[in-house]
Amino acid sequence: MSGSSLPALLLTGGSGQVGLALREAPPAGFQVVAPPRAELDLADAGSVRRWVGDRPWAAVINAGAWTAVDAAEAHAAEAWAANAHGPAILARATAERGLPLVQISTDYVFDGGLDRPYREDDPVGPVSVYGASKAAGEMAVAALNPRHVILRTAWVYSPWGTNFLRTMLRLAETRDALSVIDDQAGCPTSALDIAGAIGAVCRRLGDPAPQPAGVFHFAGAGETTWYGFAARIFERAAQAGVRVPALTPIPSADWPTPVRRPANSRLDTTHFTRTFGLAPRPWTEAVDEVVDRLTGAGERQGGRA
Repeated sequence: MSGSSLPALLLTGGSGQVGLALREAPPAGFQVVAPPRAELDLADAGSVRRWVGDRPWAAVINAGAWTAVDAAEAHAAEAWAANAHGPAILARATAERGLPLVQISTDYVFDGGLDRPYREDDPVGPVSVYGASKAAGEMAVAALNPRHVILRTAWVYSPWGTNFLRTMLRLAETRDALSVIDDQAGCPTSALDIAGAIGAVCRRLGDPAPQPAGVFHFAGAGETTWYGFAARIFERAAQAGVRVPALTPIPSADWPTPVRRPANSRLDTTHFTRTFGLAPRPWTEAVDEVVDRLTGAGERQGGRA
């Protein structure tokens, strides 16, 4: 355990994209404690209670999840264990200690049928095992711990792990041309920005005034398609001298997957900004930051300054 005197946040899922972002840049005024899964397993109620009861945490953040959307269809039990049953165990344990719980969720709780960005009070309607398990996790957290903040986000990418941005840069190394879906709309969201949003939530939860609870949406400002997302990635990468492929937009029907992705993953973040005082930055700005980091462009520019 760290000897820091800062209030501590207990983090699950510390090896995932959001978890790594929180560990790299802990929210100002907090320290982050991220035990490995071997020590804190959400499927093990005993280990959860031990860790939750270890100290007076400022908040508990659940960034752990089964996020392999297609694989969840064939591994439903594992997906439900991680995305629904685990959060329920954590919600009970934190409620017993009177601790706030921040649960990370997803746009996949919606079916994507609306023609506008989704608001927090829109009814859920998941069309995949992944989405259904995450919706069940939301319901469990809301029912079992009144001090909860459920933070839905979408199209998450980061400098780490498996995500669309890193996949595009990897494919650019060997492909001369790529076809990318252009009829699904969403808000690309950097895990680094999600970590900042979680920090804003935790600072607000520490206020003596009535504390917020419920569901909130946080995602990159603006919207695009997967094709537009890829185009921005390669536009920025090309400035760093990276070899980039030619892009062709295609409809979803030309790229069948085991799971039907929502045609509309846009999230309305107005409620989050009004409550926590943080507006998401433009998705293009955040993408540029991660591309620069992965291509070394930022280091080269810094060296010339």
